Amino acid sequence: MKIIVAPDKFKGSLAATQVAAAIAAGLRAELPGAELVTIPVADGGDGTVDAAVAAGFERVPVTAAGPTGEPVRASYARRAEVAVVELACVCGLGRLPGGRREPMMASSFGAGEALAAALAADARQIIFGVGGSASTDGGAGLLQALGARVLDAHGEELGRGGVALRDVASLDLSGLHPGLRSCSLTLAADVANPLLGPDGAAEVYGPQKGASPAQVGELASGLRRWAAVVMAATGTDWSMVPGAGAAGGVGFAARAVLGAEPRPGIGLVLDLAGFDAALAGAAVVITGEGSLDAQSLSGKAPVGVAQAAARRGIPVVAVAGRSTLTERQLAAAGITAVYTLSDLEPDPARSLAEASVLLERAGRVMAREVGAVTWP
Repeated sequence: MKIIVAPDKFKGSLAATQVAAAIAAGLRAELPGAELVTIPVADGGDGTVDAAVAAGFERVPVTAAGPTGEPVRASYARRAEVAVVELACVCGLGRLPGGRREPMMASSFGAGEALAAALAADARQIIFGVGGSASTDGGAGLLQALGARVLDAHGEELGRGGVALRDVASLDLSGLHPGLRSCSLTLAADVANPLLGPDGAAEVYGPQKGASPAQVGELASGLRRWAAVVMAATGTDWSMVPGAGAAGGVGFAARAVLGAEPRPGIGLVLDLAGFDAALAGAAVVITGEGSLDAQSLSGKAPVGVAQAAARRGIPVVAVAGRSTLTERQLAAAGITAVYTLSDLEPDPARSLAEASVLLERAGRVMAREVGAVTWP
């Protein structure tokens, strides 16, 4: 019996590799003869580099600016001429000092530095995962780190953070990193929001990054100015393109200026991991994430895994910290059953703290209950 274990992280608790190991330990205890294949996954956000490393890429250390400018030790992944760069591990929400949200000052500059490091190492294809951003700067910081000059009305270099966009006046792309001309850039994201409007980067994601209603308005105004400046420099308006609002507008800058081509993050990660080939002969796939909810249905990892398995006619079972999806929603997503840690431990704090132990228990339960009914 071959079982594929392909979960995403349990945010705030365990990395995807730890989740997969814990589930596998529970399965192995009940099914010692099974062939277990663990494939940690991600959707372009936190854990994308880790998933690439688990798929055989080399981890390359890099020091870059965190979301508020402090240097952080991070990494990207490399295999031959392909690099995987993850915004979240450099300047994402998890990199905020003390976890304190800084919606106006946070910048995407560090992500540009990580991209520049990959280019300096002669990467010819870069997969750029942009989930988990702490900033709403429209990708201005990203471009600055790659050699572009973002200027105010006096021709002075603009400061960092979304708050600075209120003063943006022009964009000079003459110094943009020359390596970008010979490198293909793929944008790995799981959102379809535009940069501007009621579904825009500031309006939808600003509050999640700590912005008050007044700050959301200020950020949105800055993004409008920035969109006009970028259109003047490139000749094309990308502000309403689906996905331009990803990562506080990093998606906008990556597409409008860097020529990035978008793809769902989970699809890219599954390709890197050779997921389709691994499915051969599998009896079942186990996936999961910390919370299965309405957002999971919009391109998140578990649904992407389920869709890939469905194409091969392989049943999928999920494990989650909690689930708010109905049976109809789960069935439509291709998930046969869900096992939640909240059923094993109702106290959310204890469930979070003891996630590894609970996941192993869930693995045992799945092996006994689902195995008796579903698996060959």
